[in-house]
Amino acid sequence: MENTVKINYAFFGSSRLSVVVLNELKKFEYLPSLIVTTPDKPQGRKLLMTPNVVKQWAIANSIKCYDAAKLDTKFVDELKNEVADLKIQIFIVASYGKIIPSAVLAVPPKGALNIHPSLLPKYRGPSPLPSAMLADNKNTGVTIMKIDDEMDHGPIIVQKEIEILEWPKYEEFEEMMAIVGTRLLVENISKWIDGRLTAIPQNHSIATYTKKIAKEDAFIDISMLEDPRTDQYLIFRKIQAYHEWPQAYFFADRRGVKIRVKVTEASFDAESSGVKLMIKKVIPEGSKEMSYADFVRGL
Repeated sequence: MENTVKINYAFFGSSRLSVVVLNELKKFEYLPSLIVTTPDKPQGRKLLMTPNVVKQWAIANSIKCYDAAKLDTKFVDELKNEVADLKIQIFIVASYGKIIPSAVLAVPPKGALNIHPSLLPKYRGPSPLPSAMLADNKNTGVTIMKIDDEMDHGPIIVQKEIEILEWPKYEEFEEMMAIVGTRLLVENISKWIDGRLTAIPQNHSIATYTKKIAKEDAFIDISMLEDPRTDQYLIFRKIQAYHEWPQAYFFADRRGVKIRVKVTEASFDAESSGVKLMIKKVIPEGSKEMSYADFVRGL
């Protein structure tokens, strides 16, 4: 990996993927000078206001953090002062979760770069990773792009292709893609800063878009598993793609009561001549995780 001089940057992020990126940047001694994330939210039964994982990371690493609810004029003025005081050259964005307005993007001298886990212009939007899994698109990759004021629309700095052999659980796929994207950024950020890389516009005519995931998307009908017309592999991919949230689920009748059952572990045997999808572990409504076999015996 190319040796690079110290680059002062502000980091925008709000999710676990963001934290994976931050941890990887830390390994390469690329700690941000400033972090921007989203506000605290009520969590748990008592609805206590809780910082997100990125703000927790910032506190643990003693890095100043803004958790602005609005990226308005007041925020932009404060950000300009921070950029000047900290000599910030560029913004790095990874799973921030909001459209960043042009007034914010114009603050750093070298613009803002985003780590996006797909080969843009394919899979723009909020759910590129589960969308690739559901489509069984194993020829995927990561894009480093310059952000403009539209979603995943800006020109491409560099891309790296990745071939997936078997679909892991979503969390594992997310971590892998975040690490690959971070290393791609580290390898190329100095080239961007000193002008050795040129941003290339995306071919917007072939862009595809992903949607925000809803709980209902994760429903599976396991009663259809014995039907040879059922796409068992698609059901397996739904289980893997929605493993973190909202988790694949089905309904079952337990002693005359309809309950919701989450699927937490499954396998797929492509060589099987019968039922290829095997559900291994579940969480029945009101119960702890158990083996699927034990759940069935208890019905």
